[in-house]
Amino acid sequence: MEENTKNTDNLTKSSVIKRAFSIVAFIAIIIILGFAMIASKVEPKNSEKVWDPAMTVGNMDAKNYFIVYSDIMCPYCVSFENALFENEEKFEKYIEENDILLEVRLSDYLYEFGEARTINSRYSAEAAYCARNEGKFWDYYKIAILTIWKDYFRDNGKSAFSVLNAKDKSYWINFGKKIGLGETFENCVNNDETLDEIIENAEKTYKLAKGMPYFKFNKFTTSGFSPNSDWNEVLLFFKAGLES
Repeated sequence: MEENTKNTDNLTKSSVIKRAFSIVAFIAIIIILGFAMIASKVEPKNSEKVWDPAMTVGNMDAKNYFIVYSDIMCPYCVSFENALFENEEKFEKYIEENDILLEVRLSDYLYEFGEARTINSRYSAEAAYCARNEGKFWDYYKIAILTIWKDYFRDNGKSAFSVLNAKDKSYWINFGKKIGLGETFENCVNNDETLDEIIENAEKTYKLAKGMPYFKFNKFTTSGFSPNSDWNEVLLFFKAGLES
């Protein structure tokens, strides 16, 4: 009888211990799942999302993250970016005051995926990336955008596309020379040193963008920009991004 009581006590203790371990294991699983859910909801830092810091304007830790998918041979892209450069002081002030990081994701999208397969989409991107390699992406981008807008797209719109597309690499190299870039830059363009990166970015753009230009300003997304639009239209896009 006494032996049976001891066996019963041992079984009871064993059950209690097993139950305690089960409860502890269950709580541990809940805690792990809770941390996993929290981690999954944490927004990655801007620095983890940016394709190329050299193609950004603003504070890397900014609250608002704006992305422009672009191609230098796209007249609508050039129209938007020309509005930024023509109002550069206003643009930089707006970016600072509204805590925005703006990134341009440039590629030869129109060559890789456009119907016209415009080769100068590739040449222009190569030149911009080669300028980036020497720390002068924005200097190059500004002079290229302002020039082709004034000389081609502003007055002639899409009809200037075929004329501009007849240019060779020397046209784009010349912009680099105007901002002080030399032989290293020229060799970079002529030897297609940045081409693999550009093609990779075009392929990523194809998966993410719908149209050209394509904008992702926080949660606000849209495509296209009228050549007749100006800085006020840019502000409407920015405001939509801030409110999204």
